Amino acid sequence: MNLDRTICALATAPGEGGIAVVRVSGAEAYPIVEKVFRPIHRSRSLAQAKGYTAMLGHYLLDGREMDETIALCFRAPHSYTGEDVIELSVHGGSAMADGLLQALYLAGAAPASAGEFTRRAVENGRMSLTQAEAVMEIISASGRQGAALAKAALDGALARRIGTIRAELQSVAAHLVAWVDYPEEDVPDLSVGALTARLGEQKAALEELIAGYGAGAVLRHGVDCVLLGRPNVGKSTLLNLLAGFDRAIVTPVAGTTRDVVEQAVMLGEIRLNLFDTAGVRDVGADGDAIEAEGIRRSWNKLEEAGLVLAVFDAGAPLTEDDLEIAARCKGRPALAIFNKQDLVAEDAALQAEMDKVRDCFKQVLPLCARERESLKPLTQAVAELLGTAHLDPGAACLCSARQLAAAKAARDALAEAIESQEQGFGLDAAGVCIDDALRALAELTGEDPTEATLDEVFSKFCVGK
Repeated sequence: MNLDRTICALATAPGEGGIAVVRVSGAEAYPIVEKVFRPIHRSRSLAQAKGYTAMLGHYLLDGREMDETIALCFRAPHSYTGEDVIELSVHGGSAMADGLLQALYLAGAAPASAGEFTRRAVENGRMSLTQAEAVMEIISASGRQGAALAKAALDGALARRIGTIRAELQSVAAHLVAWVDYPEEDVPDLSVGALTARLGEQKAALEELIAGYGAGAVLRHGVDCVLLGRPNVGKSTLLNLLAGFDRAIVTPVAGTTRDVVEQAVMLGEIRLNLFDTAGVRDVGADGDAIEAEGIRRSWNKLEEAGLVLAVFDAGAPLTEDDLEIAARCKGRPALAIFNKQDLVAEDAALQAEMDKVRDCFKQVLPLCARERESLKPLTQAVAELLGTAHLDPGAACLCSARQLAAAKAARDALAEAIESQEQGFGLDAAGVCIDDALRALAELTGEDPTEATLDEVFSKFCVGK
């Protein structure tokens, strides 16, 4: 990437809005913007503007005054990218923003690539790679807790946590080198028990980070959730309850829902990408071909879902179709919902039916999908099942598959180091494994990132950030 060029891009979402912000960054930011920006007070000069100051004026296109503009000035290295930066605010809508960009291109600025501003911040030492990844996590977070997790990463929580682990491993590695290579020196003894204990502590710290990845990803991005059940158990009623409006048609006629109905909803702090599926039942070889195709798609959605809400009729005994649904949910992140609780005459009978499928589900919950009060226990049950209920939004958390893979590689390397000592190998064997763990952690934080790693990270970024 050419860091010598001065770049510009729209930093706000395209389309109608109150304002549009165009960001300019690079060594020639001020000379370029001076060509297109005219201050209201002609005695003032943008070239002389100090950092963290604002200036009111207009921008010019082909010599014509186009729109009132506010220039926010940032001076290197105290800016987002670590370079000279100017952010130009004009009225929202595409016309004025497009005109400003055209004027900047004519003045010598180049269009920014996706993520180029943040990539410059990384390469100029303004933030770590983990903090850069947190930028897009904040932008795409679907709930407040997910945004808080990403904000903690942006503030350096993950980088500090990994830094602590790395510092301990580097201390162990240095001790091993001194012990192995300089036996004549007065190096403190390092027993196998002490070594494995220290390595075990850091391995446990990595395992804690790895274990929290799934729940963190759910809070940041949501989860695909399938509503599964036989006809007329209340799947569409439950969908409408979660959506807050009549999203799906509800009738007593079996087979009303014939295709997958999609709807995104917020359940507490979790975004559910809901898929209401056709009622699952045996339609027979000569049954309705359209309904049969809908049922096939229902089973396919079960295979893909990150969360399954299996719905059963609490007012009727379980059928063979119900038991097949339960069996297919076993081992999956699935919650059994016994709907129509209000129609149950005897609680003992309901408990007996629930017990028949309890071993197939993480939790079993009776409720009435027609009552909004049912949302509270359902919200808690889903949070418990997905592991988000007790997740600290301010804690360090892995926020990308790349980070997860690096953390697993480091953990596995430490496991090999511990195993090597338990099997009686020399300390140098442990040293090799510790070096592997340190390399994996360096890759995680981006201490010495390769071009391929940077390309992978910033390929997910939007232009203007």
